Amino acid sequence: MPTQAQLADEFDVERGAVRQALRILHSESLLTNVSKGAPATVAPDLGRALTGTGVPPAPTMAALAPRIAAAFAAPHVEIDALCLTSVSLTLAIGEPLRQIHAGQLKPARLDVRVLLPSRDIPLAFPAPVDASADGAYQQLRRRWLAQRNAQGQVLQHRLLALRSTHGIDVQVTFRALPFTPPVKLYLLNNAEALFAYYTLTRREVEIDHRHLETYDPNGTQSLLFAFQRGTEHRDTSFVEQSRLWFDALWETISTELSLD
Repeated sequence: MPTQAQLADEFDVERGAVRQALRILHSESLLTNVSKGAPATVAPDLGRALTGTGVPPAPTMAALAPRIAAAFAAPHVEIDALCLTSVSLTLAIGEPLRQIHAGQLKPARLDVRVLLPSRDIPLAFPAPVDASADGAYQQLRRRWLAQRNAQGQVLQHRLLALRSTHGIDVQVTFRALPFTPPVKLYLLNNAEALFAYYTLTRREVEIDHRHLETYDPNGTQSLLFAFQRGTEHRDTSFVEQSRLWFDALWETISTELSLD
């Protein structure tokens, strides 16, 4: 990098503004060797710095399963999830359950909390493209509710079965949100946050032999971004703030949820 004096001259700013900008870039791990006595240098692995943990975003089904499996190596496994349905989480626990049954993993305790949209609210999505189509919204809503309940029941059953088969202390709790979440979030062992946007696309679905054009997110394909506590300041802050956000929703506006 040029010296601070050269940067100040080039951009016609005070030296103090240059120093502040360099400190910010250093805190983001984009620069190293930031000091008054020598020019700063670009981080040797800029790609790693820009992705935080060095892991590029990947579709949920490719990224979530190995992270869940790694989380199950801890003696006390803690998983919190906020999502539209629990389908991705239900699929992702398959590998750690296989390893538990094979004797490769043996956590002593497992606590899982899941936040899902309430059945008592109007869903923002999935939604029919033609909102005036007779009964289309109610059909989509019934389809989503059936998926929400079925996936939640499967997740609950598979995890609670570990009590009798392997003597693991398991707690699985669901609560309902009064809104449709625009994002999905997974918190693993209070050390890692996995975050993805629900991006709506237009696609056709068939319900009861009826073809409907819908605005619907394919949650299993949403790009999942990983943040790990202790790797960089911004990653640690993201994990901490995600934890505070999830706990606040859980303890304030969420309500009891029935999977019936």
